[in-house]
Amino acid sequence: MPRYPIIHATRDLDTSSFLRVEQLDLEFSNGEHRTYERLKAHGLGAVIIVPMQDDDTVLLIREYGAGVGRYELGLPKGRLDQDETVEQGADRELKEEVGYGARKLTILHNLSLSPSYMTHMAHVVLAQDLYPERLPGDEPEPLEVVPWKLSELHTLVSRDDVTEGRSIAALFMAREYLAGRLKRT
Repeated sequence: MPRYPIIHATRDLDTSSFLRVEQLDLEFSNGEHRTYERLKAHGLGAVIIVPMQDDDTVLLIREYGAGVGRYELGLPKGRLDQDETVEQGADRELKEEVGYGARKLTILHNLSLSPSYMTHMAHVVLAQDLYPERLPGDEPEPLEVVPWKLSELHTLVSRDDVTEGRSIAALFMAREYLAGRLKRT
């Protein structure tokens, strides 16, 4: 395993209410110097939830993705609030976006979005034993809830409206965990 680069300096660049950019001056183990920019996460992290209606049915949501300019089918997700555990945040987001709470929440793993230039990490949470409960959310319009069979995951990932990498990875993780092939970390 190579040595981590030495960080000689960091600087905050122009920011918005949503994005923070940081510049890093790095020195690598071979003496090379480079300046990198990365999007810096703020807050307490995020959750992406795999809500299981039954042993084979996951509840997806259809939501507008401004970055790609179209509606995408994926998993509910959101940022953690102050003083909120991962499980509490997952249950809250599930109630806001899907209209269900979960009696059983299992943290499966963490996912990075793009580790080359982002610090953002999301906790993948499996939600089981669901019950109806809705909380008001911050979405600009109601989200469509779409049940999908995990046994048909191969069909889901071939759709043009399913491109969000974290959702795809989390679905595969949940399927493997439920089949006993993935051990919780």
